[in-house]
Amino acid sequence: MTRNERITVVGGGIGGMTAATALAQAGFPVTLLEAAPVFGEIGAGVTLSPNAMKGLDHIGVCEKVAAAGVEPSRQRVQHWQDGRTLVTMERTGQREKYGAPYVYIHRADLHRILVEAARAAGVDLQTNAAAARTEGTSVILHDGRRIEGDVLVGADGLKSVVRQRFEAVQAHFTGHVAWRALAPVEGALADLASFPGIHIGPGRMITRYPVRGGSLLNMVFFARQPGWTEDGWSLPATPEDLAATYEGWCEDAQAMIRAAATGPIFKWAINARKPLSDWNLEGRITLLGDAAHAMTPFLGHGAACAIEDAVVLSRALAASDTPEAGLRRYVAARHERTTFIQAESNANADRMQGQDSDLFGLGTMRDEESIGLFDYDCRTVAI
Repeated sequence: MTRNERITVVGGGIGGMTAATALAQAGFPVTLLEAAPVFGEIGAGVTLSPNAMKGLDHIGVCEKVAAAGVEPSRQRVQHWQDGRTLVTMERTGQREKYGAPYVYIHRADLHRILVEAARAAGVDLQTNAAAARTEGTSVILHDGRRIEGDVLVGADGLKSVVRQRFEAVQAHFTGHVAWRALAPVEGALADLASFPGIHIGPGRMITRYPVRGGSLLNMVFFARQPGWTEDGWSLPATPEDLAATYEGWCEDAQAMIRAAATGPIFKWAINARKPLSDWNLEGRITLLGDAAHAMTPFLGHGAACAIEDAVVLSRALAASDTPEAGLRRYVAARHERTTFIQAESNANADRMQGQDSDLFGLGTMRDEESIGLFDYDCRTVAI
């Protein structure tokens, strides 16, 4: 492609911001449209495995992100009833083994670094720019403004406006709900923060890990609750709801529930998408991240896939003579991997929330590392 073709990225989250930066660094004029009045991230923690960090290295922020986060030395899976360790995963030597670190980070800290990188790359960052619909490669905003471009990238998440051009189907409820909370690392939480991991049990699990230099513990509680579909990412929840859901769980779980009760607790329904057959429309419109392949969080790879998409998209467009050719190369390089991860994430929920937790880890492990996800390098994968 010539570097004169204007690229519009809809959505200023992790994937959209990474894509805009990578494309601008490759020489394209890029406009990024964000619905919110200011750039920022809601939520709490995010896990960035080595494959994700390689993507952040591509845009020059890997070490900034690592410095703002926490690199764990180990993780474990524990039994819901007595807290005993079922499996230990060593995380030392990730840089040497995979060429990039494994990092826990607060989403707001990661997003701040990505916004700085996008500004430095010369991206036209526009807030209060909610997309109402698209026409061709143009975006019509809710306030009536029309943003023209030559290539349109939908990075606008689970409820993507751009994806409506591919299929007029809403995301589906997966049968899982989640609560999230942050608490200071003190007292009973100190040991849990120093040895992060997951408690697993029938139909439920709890994930925990430190962020903000180890000063805060990020906690996410998952449970199967068919029929609960109330919409929203930041719906207030009560400690009583959480305590009732995990009644009978071990003292570690109760300690986390008590800590969560000292601050705000948020609950949301976990929705996802079925794979599309293609993310290339008219040779000028494409998708990435949750807009393309929203998945359950049970492999911790939603953000990683969005970052990988962003880097491969920028490389494919930069290496091609036309947008049509670039988008074909992008989809060919990414579709199979993301579809596989979507399926494996669903299967991992069944493995970790099965009825017989005592047997977990006795057979062959199938987690994100054992199935080879960490080896992937979006900087060099064939396009």
